[in-house]
Amino acid sequence: MNENNRRVVVTGMGAITPLGKTVAETWEAMKAGVNGIAPITQFDTTEYKAKLGAEVKNFDPLNDMEKSETLRTDRYTQFALIAAQQAVEESGIIGTVAPERLSVTLGVGIGGMQTFETEHTKLLEKGPRRVSSLFVPMMIPNMAAGMIAIKYDCQGSVMPAVTACASGSNAIGEAMRLIRHGYADAVITGGAEATICPSAVAGFVNMHALSTAEDPNAASLPFDSRRAGFVIGEGSVSLVLEEYGHAKARGAKIYGEVCGYGSTCDANHITAPHPEARGGAQAMLNAMQEAGYTEADTVYINAHGTGTPMNDKLETLAIKKALGEEAARRAYISSTKSMTGHMLGAAGAIEAMACILALKEGILPPTINLKEPDPECNLNYVPGKALAKEVDLALSNSLGFGGHNACLAFRKV
Repeated sequence: MNENNRRVVVTGMGAITPLGKTVAETWEAMKAGVNGIAPITQFDTTEYKAKLGAEVKNFDPLNDMEKSETLRTDRYTQFALIAAQQAVEESGIIGTVAPERLSVTLGVGIGGMQTFETEHTKLLEKGPRRVSSLFVPMMIPNMAAGMIAIKYDCQGSVMPAVTACASGSNAIGEAMRLIRHGYADAVITGGAEATICPSAVAGFVNMHALSTAEDPNAASLPFDSRRAGFVIGEGSVSLVLEEYGHAKARGAKIYGEVCGYGSTCDANHITAPHPEARGGAQAMLNAMQEAGYTEADTVYINAHGTGTPMNDKLETLAIKKALGEEAARRAYISSTKSMTGHMLGAAGAIEAMACILALKEGILPPTINLKEPDPECNLNYVPGKALAKEVDLALSNSLGFGGHNACLAFRKV
């Protein structure tokens, strides 16, 4: 089983995000610096300090799913199923792998929070008999992975990664390990989230985590001295990972290689990063070592870059510790959360997608609206516009509440 030299490649991708309903739409918007942030439409924000979100626009699940399926799924599961379908169809993986060798790992930060709110309101207003019999299966954070498995007969390991904002990256990293160590030949992975709802926004606002700006271009401001919180986002991105030899033998399209993964914990505080960025730096070092990093590599980093005062400063420190001061200054870094908001459990997945396509096309997505750089964030964050640049190694950082840190490393094949 422990075949440590098995290489892992990406053979399919799918997306439904604040920037588009496919990978192509999302990537074109990202390269163009399109801002997916706008006033929240899913509930009345009159009484809320935070009024902006990065919603999936014009979403009607009946356009993409059977009606019976929409009635028994939370919005986050609907996103996950739509993105997974795109990725699976593009990869052509079904029928080429034995069901017991096909797995699912899906990152979810919270799960069916909208379902929870709806059914709890019924309980309070109409009594316990009016609570849906589907309440629990629609709410729980493993159900999106379970429904993907049911749809595609994935009989291998099927699990969620629930590590707050690191969930999507942890899911992809654990999927890589399943293949690398011989437990699966292919894995449907990624992340999904749909928590733009009253209780989530109220909770994040009251812990002073969300931006309260009303101008979408002054709200999600990673590495800018004006930054004052993240903007909540939603959506899903799915990747099909596959053992390289298997993909090559069947003539699959290969986007790139997942070649490194670091997963650590700060073991410090429930929400704040470690003041010396020890966990984030170590996760990056572990991923870089596994990916065979050398100082000759030209590096792109898709930063966690939430636009919160503490995160961006300490992530900058983590990058300097991992690469060394000189190499950190040579690296190209951007936060696509400036465009997508923070998609929580799906953030690591959309940022992995950005890394893969940046490597493939030689175009680095920008950090938009970075106009007043913070002196403590003094690296190259690709401000304003995308940059045409060939890079050798792409890293994606994700840092979550609870001290969870994940870093993924990608190379061209």
